[in-house]
Amino acid sequence: MRSPVKLTVNAVFNALLLVSSPLANAITIPEIQGTGFSSEYVNQQVANVTGIVTAIGPQGFWLRSTTPDDDIRTSDSIYVYTSASSTSIRRNVTIGETITIDGKVEEYRSSKDYLFLTEITGPKNLRKHTDVPIVMPTPVQLGKDRAPPTELYSSLDTNGDIFAIPNNQTLLEGSGVKLQPETYGLDFWESLEGELVVVKRPVALNKPNNFGDIWVRGGDWKVTGQNRRGGLTIVAGSSGNGADANPEAIIVGGPLDGTSNEPNTRLGDYLEDITGVVTYAFGFYRILPLTALKIRKPVTPAAPPPTQLVSNSECYLTFGSYNVENLSPSSDHLGAVADHMVNYLKTPDLIFVQEVQDNDGPRNSGTVSANSTLATLSDAIFKLSGIQYSYIDISPVNNQDGGQPGGNIRVAYLYNPKTLALASAPGTGPGDSTTAVSVLPDGHLSHNPGRIAPTDPAWTASRKPLVATFRAAKPPKRTPNPPLIYAINVHFGSKGGSSSTHGSPRPPVNGGVHDRLAQATLVSDFIENQILATNPDAYVIASGDFNEFSYVAPMKVFNGVMHDLDEVVGIKAAERYSYLFDGNSQQLDHMLISSALTERARFEHIHVNTWATKVDMVSDHDPAVAKLAVCH
Repeated sequence: MRSPVKLTVNAVFNALLLVSSPLANAITIPEIQGTGFSSEYVNQQVANVTGIVTAIGPQGFWLRSTTPDDDIRTSDSIYVYTSASSTSIRRNVTIGETITIDGKVEEYRSSKDYLFLTEITGPKNLRKHTDVPIVMPTPVQLGKDRAPPTELYSSLDTNGDIFAIPNNQTLLEGSGVKLQPETYGLDFWESLEGELVVVKRPVALNKPNNFGDIWVRGGDWKVTGQNRRGGLTIVAGSSGNGADANPEAIIVGGPLDGTSNEPNTRLGDYLEDITGVVTYAFGFYRILPLTALKIRKPVTPAAPPPTQLVSNSECYLTFGSYNVENLSPSSDHLGAVADHMVNYLKTPDLIFVQEVQDNDGPRNSGTVSANSTLATLSDAIFKLSGIQYSYIDISPVNNQDGGQPGGNIRVAYLYNPKTLALASAPGTGPGDSTTAVSVLPDGHLSHNPGRIAPTDPAWTASRKPLVATFRAAKPPKRTPNPPLIYAINVHFGSKGGSSSTHGSPRPPVNGGVHDRLAQATLVSDFIENQILATNPDAYVIASGDFNEFSYVAPMKVFNGVMHDLDEVVGIKAAERYSYLFDGNSQQLDHMLISSALTERARFEHIHVNTWATKVDMVSDHDPAVAKLAVCH
């Protein structure tokens, strides 16, 4: 048996000059890969392609060129796909061997919105260079030999902004753009397509998805938006345009040896070094590791501390917000939601709740009332805290507000009647699913609670905002007539239909963004032209799941009307996150306040779910708590 030895690529090339195998008119792997996203040799037969086998997978193997061209734009490696007719070739190659094959260059993708993977298919005429020693391939060390850009994805993104509107203006595939791998993230990963790489001291950026794939960053390459937990947060772009969504992050897929990645990985866990090949699949560039990812050192602490913001007087009340992810009376996680509200949020005086389902959950029975859901949650909180919350909501029209079919999710309020009282004008009552609320001349609502423009097309298949007015239940003697507190609970339209940040449409499709822009406009107009037009010093809180980032058009609608509490209290940009998606820590949940509430305001994100393992998550969103002075 031949013993493997380590040789440089140049040594292999020099040895090949002495081999009698026919290499005339050979095409090199860098020539096949080219300097763009697609090969100029697509659909052409190629002969005498020579390389070192760097990795073997279940359906093919990877070759690294023995004649690199020293152009960072052209990958020196390529994937060789072995179909049923060519599996014998895959079974007859060994890592470290130098071989020559013929085949066909093809570009593969499983969706029109994805990028292509350049590959050689139907390999034939396998020639092994037995006179060349087996070379144990040395991987490219990411962060040292090559380092990914940290902000921009593609030259085709408008002003470098992947969330620019309008989006989907052009397609990367077919554009003919040449790679700029030192500037753009997609170009960087494309320039390494097929290459064997190593990630030193990686850090987990998310939990494993349903396939066991995990997003990571290298411990020795530059990143932006790093939060204290070790994740990468979407922050404002350095150019002032749009957001930096961290193209330096990379997903690690299924191990090539058939093992399984560690299933209990959490945000911020320190992982063992990863060696694998760069490929493109399911809409993303990714590394396929040679063997399973393992945790080197768990991140600590395992869970965040509870909030320090506790209501301690009639004038300083606390306000919580929590997307409870499809909560119904029979939900397994209802008890854990109650526990979070008691032990992490410390029973705020008012809780903005999103994703409350009807009384029989996803059963599509025509039921729309959620009184049992809210009563069950209130009772569970009472058993843990002794506080019995009152609750209000408005039932939607059956199956008209989006979400899980039959679930009829809506927004609702839990409030402590010992500290807050619902404040309605005489002769008024709650609204219904289709009646629009307005502000009366005295500042009260025409319906309490009420919905903002519920029949507007902007809310098609989406939750309608719920507006309610409250007053301090036991105001201090110096404030016998406590001011109204306007609460606006939102759950904007989802991002369903979005395309991959690593996909062909540029800028990527931000699903539902135009709906959210219209929704934000309706809410902002209601605040500015009804509430604040009636009383410029009104106490207004708009909170919930806005399904959008601060740096994107829908949230910018509120500029000049409301204040983002993160900005008011000075939370660092990298610590503003409530949700994990792909490789990013991101903020979909916001709490906005009017100018009258900014003085002495305090605010905290409670990362009880983003820090948890997948199995220990209670919701896919983190809650938040604010403490506000309401007796100026």
